[in-house]
Amino acid sequence: MTLSDRIPYQAQVDRPKLALPGGKRLAVWVILNVEEWRIENAMPRTVLSPPMGQPLLPDVPNWSWHEYGMRAGFWRQFKALTERSIPVTLAINGNVCNSYPRVASAALEAGFEFMGHGFLQGPMHKLDNQADAIKRAVDTIAKFTGKPPRSWESPGLTETADTLDLLRLNGIDYVADWVIDDLPQDVETPHGTITTIPYSVETNDIVIHALQHLSSEQFLKRCTDQFDRLYLEGADNARVMAISIHPYITGVPHRIKYLEALLDYVIGHDGVALMTASEIGDWYRAEMAKT
Repeated sequence: MTLSDRIPYQAQVDRPKLALPGGKRLAVWVILNVEEWRIENAMPRTVLSPPMGQPLLPDVPNWSWHEYGMRAGFWRQFKALTERSIPVTLAINGNVCNSYPRVASAALEAGFEFMGHGFLQGPMHKLDNQADAIKRAVDTIAKFTGKPPRSWESPGLTETADTLDLLRLNGIDYVADWVIDDLPQDVETPHGTITTIPYSVETNDIVIHALQHLSSEQFLKRCTDQFDRLYLEGADNARVMAISIHPYITGVPHRIKYLEALLDYVIGHDGVALMTASEIGDWYRAEMAKT
C-alpha cells in the first residue's frame, strides 16, 4: 500500500456534522515553531545567498538569521500570545529543551502544548536512524515537561513510508504533516489510530515571507482572508484553521505588528474556539464517536 492510500479520500461535503465546544464555528490553533539549527551543518533554509554562489560552512549569516529568532524574536511572539491568553502549540525540536532551556522553560511555565518536531531540524528522509530520532525527541520532551508529547509535526512536514507507524509506536496520537482538509482524519497503523490535525503550508510565515518573499503585511491579509472564509463555512459545519509562525520570521521588528493584528482579529470573533493540537484531536475523536 502506498503512503497516500493509507489516507482514504473523503469529500469535505460528505463529512458528518461536527459541533465545536460552546457552539463555536471555527477552531483556530497557533503553532509556534522553535528549532535548533546546528552551525556546523548546511542551513535548513537561507535568507542570504552565498558569496560567488559557493556555499560555505560555517554559514554564519544564515545561522545568525535563525538564531536571532531564538534570542529576540521568540520573546516578541511569546508576549503577543500570552498577553492575549491564546493557547499555543509549541512545535519543538526535542533537543531545544537542552540547547535553549530558557525558551523551553518559558513555554512550559506558560502552559504551551509541546508538540514533537523532530530531534534536530532536518528532513526525516535524511536521518540515519529515524526510529531512534523520534524516540529521542519524545523521551527528551517527556523528561523536560513531565509528560510525553501527544502531537507531532515533522520538520518540513517530511515523512517516509515508516514515519506514521513509528510515531504511533512512540505514543503520538495526532500529526500535522498532512495538509489535506479543514477537518481531521483518522489513519490506521499497526499500533493503533493516528489522527491528522489540519495544518497549513500557506497561512504559514515561512511560505509567505521566506519562500514567496511577500511584503510584511501580506501575512495579515492572507490569514484574515483564510479566516473569513472558514468562519463563514463554519456556520454549516465545523472548520479548523492553523496559523504557523517562526520566531525568525514574524518575530522580527518589522513584522510583529502584523502578527499582533492577526491575533486581535481572530479573538475579536465570538464564534472562535482557540485550541491546541491535542485539544482539536480529542474533540474530533469524541465527535466522531457520536456518529
